[in-house]
Parts: sequence; C-alpha cells; structure tokens
Amino acid sequence: MLLSGGLDSATAGAIAKHEGYDLYAISFSYGQRHSKELECARTVGEALGVARHEVVEFDLRKWGGSALTEDIDVPVDRDGAEMGLDIPITYVPARNTIFLSFALGYAEVVGADTIIIGANQLDYSGYPDCREEYLRAFENMANLATKASLEGRRFKIYAPLLHMSKAEIIRRGTELGVDYSITWSCYQGGDTPCGRCDSCILRAEGFRAAGRPDIR
Repeated sequence: MLLSGGLDSATAGAIAKHEGYDLYAISFSYGQRHSKELECARTVGEALGVARHEVVEFDLRKWGGSALTEDIDVPVDRDGAEMGLDIPITYVPARNTIFLSFALGYAEVVGADTIIIGANQLDYSGYPDCREEYLRAFENMANLATKASLEGRRFKIYAPLLHMSKAEIIRRGTELGVDYSITWSCYQGGDTPCGRCDSCILRAEGFRAAGRPDIR
C-alpha cells in the first residue's frame, strides 16, 4: 500500500485491513516541502499493524515543477470553484506513476497481487494521476511488464476511496477506528497545519460535512 501519512491513505489502509489484507507499506521521501507527512506515515503504519514499511528516498527537487518540490508559493484561501479551474501547481509531475512503479516492484518481490492507493477523484482532485482510467491503465501495464504476471500472478490496483466524498471517507474511517489526529494533510512545510492550503481546506470541509471534529 502507498502510505503518505495523510487522511486518505490511512483510511484506504484501514479498509484494506478490514477486508483481510496483510499490509506492506511503502512511503516516499522525494524532496517534498511537507516532509512532516513521513513522520505521520510511520505512526499510521504502526497503528495499522503493517507487516513491513519501506521508505524510499529520491529527490524530485532536482527538476521541480511543483509547489511541493520547488520554491513556488502553495495556493491558499481558495474555494472549491477556484480549485476546480485547472490542474493545481501542487501537482507533482508523474508522481503517482513513480510511486506505483516502486510499489509494483515491491509487490512482485514480497508476493503481493494488490497495490492499494488512496486516490480519490470525486472530492476535487484535479490531478490526472488520480483518475480511474489512469489507474486501470497502470494496472494493464503492470500485467504486461512483470515476470510475476506472465507466470500467472495478476496485479490489481485497488483504490477503495476513488468514488467517495471526503465526508464519506471520514465517516468510513471513523467506523473502522482510524485515528485522524495522527494523519497529516497540509501542503506547507512546518509542524503546524496552515489551515489555508487546498488540502487543509478540503480536510476541514470534509470533517464539517461528516459532522465530526478534526482533532490534530
């Protein structure tokens, strides 16, 4: 499972665990400004009881192209209409393709046939690599490109949150006992959520719509 330390990945992991999956987590230190999420990823992994947790390090700041990997201001104080106008500057070029490729190699080695990702395309995404058609395309590629698939172990990309609203995600996670106080959503660096970036705003709106307090 891809484990960022965020609300969505924690919930996807809880759903998968509830469904009987043994979890092997993979997280990434890629030069992101919000590296606090890696501390949270370790804590979330422990809470989920993952069998193994790998953190892969590489530096996407070498070419930037995103407010998360370059000295570009993260957008703040935007409403839903503004967020939906275009692909946001917080999009990291090819990030999910890179992440899923690492996860595919990891899965092939540990004997897994399912890669779990907390992608969501319903509650404002804007990111092209969070769409269902992209995930199905990657799944098709995985089953063409690996020794395991050619020998009969077919891979599945499992995105249990894909068509859920943020409020639905929070309600489901709460039912499964997810402790959202240990998750991290803010795009800004630092140890305290800014409350103003797109991710913080969407998180706050999700908790309001779910009728639950966000303790973090």
